[in-house]
Amino acid sequence: MKILLTGVTGYIAQRLLPVLLANGHQVVCCVRDKNRFNHKNYSAENLSIIEVDFLKAESLQQIPIDIDVAYYLIHSMSTQSGDFENMEEICATNFKNSIEKTKAKQVIYLSGISNAEELSKHLSSRKNVESVLSNARFSLTTLKAGIIVGSGSASFEIIRDLVEKLPFMITPRWLKTKCQPIAIRNVIEFLIGTIGRSETYNESYDIGGPDILSYKEMLLLFAKVRGLKRRIVIVPVMTPKISSYWLYFVTATSYTLAKNLVSSMKNEVICQPNDLAKLLNIKLIKYEMAIALAFDKIEQNQVLSSWKDAQTSNLFSTGFSKFIEVPSNGCFKDVRTIKVEDANISLQKIWALGGKTGWYHGTWLWEIRGFMDQLIGGVGMRRGRKSDTEINIFDALDFWRVLLADKREQRLLLFAEMKLPGEAWLELRIDGKILTLTATFRPLGLLGRLYWYAVLPFHSYIFKGMLKKIAATKI
Repeated sequence: MKILLTGVTGYIAQRLLPVLLANGHQVVCCVRDKNRFNHKNYSAENLSIIEVDFLKAESLQQIPIDIDVAYYLIHSMSTQSGDFENMEEICATNFKNSIEKTKAKQVIYLSGISNAEELSKHLSSRKNVESVLSNARFSLTTLKAGIIVGSGSASFEIIRDLVEKLPFMITPRWLKTKCQPIAIRNVIEFLIGTIGRSETYNESYDIGGPDILSYKEMLLLFAKVRGLKRRIVIVPVMTPKISSYWLYFVTATSYTLAKNLVSSMKNEVICQPNDLAKLLNIKLIKYEMAIALAFDKIEQNQVLSSWKDAQTSNLFSTGFSKFIEVPSNGCFKDVRTIKVEDANISLQKIWALGGKTGWYHGTWLWEIRGFMDQLIGGVGMRRGRKSDTEINIFDALDFWRVLLADKREQRLLLFAEMKLPGEAWLELRIDGKILTLTATFRPLGLLGRLYWYAVLPFHSYIFKGMLKKIAATKI
């Protein structure tokens, strides 16, 4: 079948795409910027990429007419600006209108469980999107999931942060809320299994695992799987705002996403019974097994996608491509070189930068800078990295975004997503036996210039030591 896939740079679509290709489907990927999507990871035989923005109806003319099925995997809950409810309605309306002009018989939409009488803004918006898509010429299959458990998923990583960082937790009352978590493997099985199944047309299904747990139970079971002893005390005095800040400072989530998550966590997300799993012959995975499977992928450095990679600076909304060309005019530059003993070893070290490895020298200064950024609402150093050894275009790497990662050219280019009075790039490149580090800063006004001169003395200490460590033969 010819399948249109939206939300391609998101967590779910990056898990779904390789399975669709492996099953022999022809997949058309919708992206706002082709440079954001690392198509080199996939076979090009049945893959095509088109640039569309579902907020702009005029950009949707590139969608092929001869598609059979379309996936709607677009959401705006973590957007840093604007009204995500309005944005989601516009996207859904434009998507519906464009798909109605094609030969598509089915749209498969992944939504959130929304059985509570009083819904959060996020779940209310998801339900509204379903209403928009259901009023169309094509048949709609809606799959509604709650907590998705898998390596790199938002829910998994937030729970992981809480459990691994805090031996003792004083928590808000929403930890008593019940939910029905589902393994990412099962989500993909449902998304694949419903393709072309006429009995699922114009139907809506809640999908969840076999366990119904409170958030507290989920945290304690996570700790059990990891062999950790944790104590949790629930107090009634934490307001939603305090709860949001609590999540923001302890986990890698943004404050905007934390606020929306806290709002959603007040609602129970328990599935209405249905026979879809039986119909599709899907064996539901228990919560503890889902955690074990996720860590198996993490330990093997096989995390295919991470929710952190989808959280990007608002700067990229104007286009990703223009940031790859590092500017010169009106910029400050700090260029340092060193002779390497073994280019291959040095390249391995560059590709391991950040995350658990750190920055080889003065990592504590990087962490202080990250904490300062977090205090003013920035991303800080909490995101880490998806893999310990591999880097792909548009990966999050601590408070940087990967713009270019080319081992053949021996070049890594990063863009700073911390809050700055300007824009910053960091480039590491090996030419022959020479390793060059270039820090580029384009200041915004007088404050930007003052900032550059304030951090310049730290550059000398950090970058000099960092280059020495990378250039040495010892790994």
